[in-house]
Amino acid sequence: MIMRIFQVTTHPGKEAEFARFFHDTAIPLMRATDGIVEVLPGAPRADHPRDFAFVMVWRDLDALKAFVGENYDSPHIAPEEAELVAARRIAHYDLVQA
Repeated sequence: MIMRIFQVTTHPGKEAEFARFFHDTAIPLMRATDGIVEVLPGAPRADHPRDFAFVMVWRDLDALKAFVGENYDSPHIAPEEAELVAARRIAHYDLVQA
């Protein structure tokens, strides 16, 4: 399984608008996506009020590529969130079963 960590930092003043998108669109979309085993959404904390994150566990690399394409190392964003986000970070790991 593949663990994908996706983090975004919003533009200043766009936190509430992005939070609506995050809760109303992004979380339901990811939870309904074929190939995702688990979705762990992360909301901002007081010390970093513009930072949001997803930890997603994908069944395998093929499932991830089916959703984002061959260039899976590039953050996949929806057009409606592009103007809200100042920075994006993505990382992938092989999931370790403890």
